[in-house]
Amino acid sequence: MEKLASPEYFWIWGLLLTLALFYPVRQLIWVMQVRRAERDGNQDEERRTALKKRAAVTSVLLCSLFSFFYSHHLFTSVP
Repeated sequence: MEKLASPEYFWIWGLLLTLALFYPVRQLIWVMQVRRAERDGNQDEERRTALKKRAAVTSVLLCSLFSFFYSHHLFTSVP
């Protein structure tokens, strides 16, 4: 177990953090996009599913970049 806390395994922690952040960030992005679409008058169900897919892609990119940079910084700054 102590081996998992070593700097060589920062990518595992980055992946776990990505998975933990994906759903809340996707929901937050999706809600903001849907509210903007409703304000503009685009309220159909097809538009909502397209926005959900777009929010998922954005969430994956955002969370993975943040998680890997954060875990790399966390494990390389510890003496």
